[in-house]
Amino acid sequence: MSIFDDLAHQYIDGEWLAGTGSWDIIDVNPYNGEKLAAITVATVEQVDRAYRAAERAQADWAATSPYLRREVLERALRLTEEREKEIVEAMIDELGGTRPKAEFEIHLTKEFLREAVQLCVRPEGRILPSTVAGKENRVQRLPVGVVAVISPFNFPLLVTMKSVAPALALGNAVVIKPNQNAPVVGGGVIAKIFEDAGLPAGLLNVLVTDIAEIGDALLTHPVPKVISFAGSDRVGRHVGSVAARHFKRTVLELSGNSALVVLDDADLDYAVDAAVFSRFVYQGQVCMAANRILVDRSVAAEFTEKFTARVRSLRTGDPREADTHIGPLINSFQADALTALVDRAVESGAKALVRGSTRGNLVEPTVLADLPEDSPLLGQEIFGPVALLVEFDGEEDAVRLANATPYGLSGAVHTRDVERGVRFAERIETGMIHVNDSTIGDEPLAAFGGEKASGLGRLNGLATVEAFTTQKWISVQHGRSQFPF
Repeated sequence: MSIFDDLAHQYIDGEWLAGTGSWDIIDVNPYNGEKLAAITVATVEQVDRAYRAAERAQADWAATSPYLRREVLERALRLTEEREKEIVEAMIDELGGTRPKAEFEIHLTKEFLREAVQLCVRPEGRILPSTVAGKENRVQRLPVGVVAVISPFNFPLLVTMKSVAPALALGNAVVIKPNQNAPVVGGGVIAKIFEDAGLPAGLLNVLVTDIAEIGDALLTHPVPKVISFAGSDRVGRHVGSVAARHFKRTVLELSGNSALVVLDDADLDYAVDAAVFSRFVYQGQVCMAANRILVDRSVAAEFTEKFTARVRSLRTGDPREADTHIGPLINSFQADALTALVDRAVESGAKALVRGSTRGNLVEPTVLADLPEDSPLLGQEIFGPVALLVEFDGEEDAVRLANATPYGLSGAVHTRDVERGVRFAERIETGMIHVNDSTIGDEPLAAFGGEKASGLGRLNGLATVEAFTTQKWISVQHGRSQFPF
């Protein structure tokens, strides 16, 4: 039996179940079209069952010693380490990413699990002074209750785990809805790890389903108090608006249109390395990817020559082969849409310095230049291996162009003067930006999230504690208050 046979199910209240819907989600290898699994969708009734199971289990879990919760998280980490090779193989098959991408994802997942282990004992209450004589103000930090986690296909293990593990560590229960393109890596694998780690039944549930079956039931159900969503800004706007109407908190990690900026004093060879990685890792299907590469006009010719040469050397093909840099896009819809996007841009006057072909879900890299400043392509997220080169004249122009987007997730700036880079970074309207590095980065202690249409809220470190806990003020009057009547 393969991992897909074992884990391609619903997981509700400690049981592996079939969905009770009338149709199946087909899990497909995006490279070769092989059917990995067929999963009958969960229904509204099963959504309710999962949330009610989580609600029942959460009260006892919150009352459990944080040191006992920590033991469960420690076992989950050990199991992830023991099953690493099997999980990597599943990632390659289900996601179409290369082996280095899969290994990078599971490495970061283990780092976030290590941090979650520490979160079990991190929350602290406070005693605050009072303006009233004889009064003691206690502020407790408590779990929110039940957290819904709706995760994407591109880094499903990492992105899901970085909400699930800390939410559990802090005393919450969780219901996961993985992306339909990653139901096993983003759902079943995580459920199995925690089941085998001894997590009590009901605390973690996985629902493989679709809005066509359940509508907004995941969002409107009365049980979940926080919804952690990662995905497109289009869907994120809907999630945020529905959640707000039902007085639920959200953490929204949404689309990006990051700029990697090359200033006139940059190390161009290093900047090329960073730009190629930032744009083409996992076929460009990364929210933090460098959609736009902005280069000072004084060094643009040299940078462009080196960058395009590197891009031409990238090999597109089977993600299992060691010399493959770019595997397939996640499905044919994305491949066709991206190809059409490039065709329209070229028809509108963009110059294709590198023009890749499309073969099924395999889309070779493309580099476009000379786009007009009002080109819609410059303002949107491109989820695929297409790089946009834009020249600028000096720092002020670079800042203006970098900020000329509705998004503000990540970014990078390259310069030999680090403090110049920091001053530049401070002016860019993003939640994250990196000096002399890639646009892609995620660390357990550094606040992760975006500005503008790239999301709301933050995760990682203390931000995660804020996201998945609430504060309660309890005052104690040791003397006697004086009342006016």
